Amino acid sequence: MCHVCVMESVKKKMLSRRDLFRGAAATGMVGLAASAARPALAQSTGKVVDLTHTFTPEFPTFGGEPGISMEKTFSIEKDGYQLFRVTYDEHSGTHIDAPLHFSADGASVDELAPEDLMCPLCIVDISAKAAEDANAMVEAEDIEAWISANGDIPAGALVAMYSDWAEKVGDPSFRNDADGNFAFPGFAQSATDMLNEMGVAAIGVDTLSLDPGNSADFAVHYSWLPSGRYGIECLAGLAGLPATGATIFVGAPKHGGGTGGPARVMAVL
Repeated sequence: MCHVCVMESVKKKMLSRRDLFRGAAATGMVGLAASAARPALAQSTGKVVDLTHTFTPEFPTFGGEPGISMEKTFSIEKDGYQLFRVTYDEHSGTHIDAPLHFSADGASVDELAPEDLMCPLCIVDISAKAAEDANAMVEAEDIEAWISANGDIPAGALVAMYSDWAEKVGDPSFRNDADGNFAFPGFAQSATDMLNEMGVAAIGVDTLSLDPGNSADFAVHYSWLPSGRYGIECLAGLAGLPATGATIFVGAPKHGGGTGGPARVMAVL
């Protein structure tokens, strides 16, 4: 599907499903991270890992246009101090998707409960699958395998997909295949439906989208976000982190009525 067609499909689907979403996100966030995250913090060694890409106009975006611009409005030479006017797209760089992004009246980014932005971090490694298939997905069986190896996923956790895709930033293959089609890993709805039932607060990916690049229906966006949960896209630094045991801190923006925005995301071990 062409890039323009994908975006038009999203717009039409959001309008046609407006009534379905109305009230769907009214339940708000699950609010379970507070009790789950505090024990993880108590066990922390204090090591901090930055999971955020540096945000520049060259950073790849879903739409293909630069996601940020900076204009120097004051300078040391002229004014004695420096200041930039920064303009950015909410959904560019390492960023958060709030429920409002894919629902008519879901929670905006400023309405997310702060306790849900501090979560136990569980990392599902699908890098081997992704090396064989650019549109590989975290499936329900991957979640089951993770649980068998690591124990239960705690309520209020953030479950992140590690596909090793962050290493491709700066190369066209981060976004597209050789034919110019979107091609990158993401979550399957079979996995996110399972995580929803477990009371997981959020999901994250090291790619441009919660859904895989070849998705034509944005099934995960349309099911996960309207349920009152959020997502993080374009994570960095997941390589080398343990599958479990870290706490993730999501420094979400807080502009009123926002559907998301660039975030500083860190893991504490």
